[in-house]
Amino acid sequence: MGKKILLGSTNRHKYEELRVLFRPFSGELLFGGDFQNLSVEETGSSYEENALLKARAWSEATSLPAVADDSGLEVEALGGDPGIYSSRKGRNDPERLAWLLKALGGKKNRSARFVACLAYCDASRGEEFTAYGYCRGSIAEAPRGHLGFGYDPLFIPSGYDDTLGVLGETVKSQISHRVVATRALLSVLKEKNVL
Repeated sequence: MGKKILLGSTNRHKYEELRVLFRPFSGELLFGGDFQNLSVEETGSSYEENALLKARAWSEATSLPAVADDSGLEVEALGGDPGIYSSRKGRNDPERLAWLLKALGGKKNRSARFVACLAYCDASRGEEFTAYGYCRGSIAEAPRGHLGFGYDPLFIPSGYDDTLGVLGETVKSQISHRVVATRALLSVLKEKNVL
């Protein structure tokens, strides 16, 4: 039986996305929502600080090693906004999509990237590791597709002609910022003999 690591989140979308990536390793990713409903205030000023805050809190609360992420969308024409505040630009996904389209207005530069930082914390051993992942692309003129979540219906990844809202999990599971960050973190954990 491999090492049990908790995903410090109650977001089942994130869990399903990351669980598959853990399969090749001698570890099992557990869903935080099955253990408790922990809400961690994201007071950090960077993705890394917020990811570590969450991983530490979940590890301390459950006595299990935990991984947590902080992610966001950075839009070049908006000076990198919304960034770490991506999920706070509305009460739900439709409000966030409307905010982004309004903020971009008629701007020609639609370049953007998704950023994720994944943090690992084993509070009982004092171990902490982080890794970043990026997915570059552009913002569509209008939402397309109903797959995925968050800003997916507006984000066209580089090398593709449609949004993640249309492309869905088959593509997202290969190229998403969270997937790239998870692969990088798993590589670090293997190198450090955690997995």
